[in-house]
Amino acid sequence: MGVMVQSNFLKKNIMSNITKSEVVLSTKNYLAEAKMRNHFAVIDEPKAAGGDDNAPTPVEYLLTAIGGCVAITLRMYAERKGWDVGIIKVDVSQQKDENGSFLKEDISFEKKITEDQRKRLLVIAGKCPVAKMVKEETNIESEIK
Repeated sequence: MGVMVQSNFLKKNIMSNITKSEVVLSTKNYLAEAKMRNHFAVIDEPKAAGGDDNAPTPVEYLLTAIGGCVAITLRMYAERKGWDVGIIKVDVSQQKDENGSFLKEDISFEKKITEDQRKRLLVIAGKCPVAKMVKEETNIESEIK
């Protein structure tokens, strides 16, 4: 019986939500509301895609999440190293070429950084959890309830 309790405990902890977002799509075209913890966001599509352009698109939110995560990851690393890099700007865009679609990050710092810092910060930018989630093609399990 002790093993069963431990097994259920482990299963519950393994299956727990690390982060959660709840999205509710209204009946008004593609207007949706998302709730994350105690925060709310609105999602929509441009008029050309059938929406009313009341809010960013899901792709724009994804790009924003990556940019925010990269900037925060870089700031945390720079602080640990004692580097004053000033304001960090990350522009993330979706690009297309003959090989298909890809994301491009343009990162800049307010203050001058050395070549060694630039190389190290570029490696650290690739360790952003959100970008890693996208790059590693995180498995998504869908269920209709």
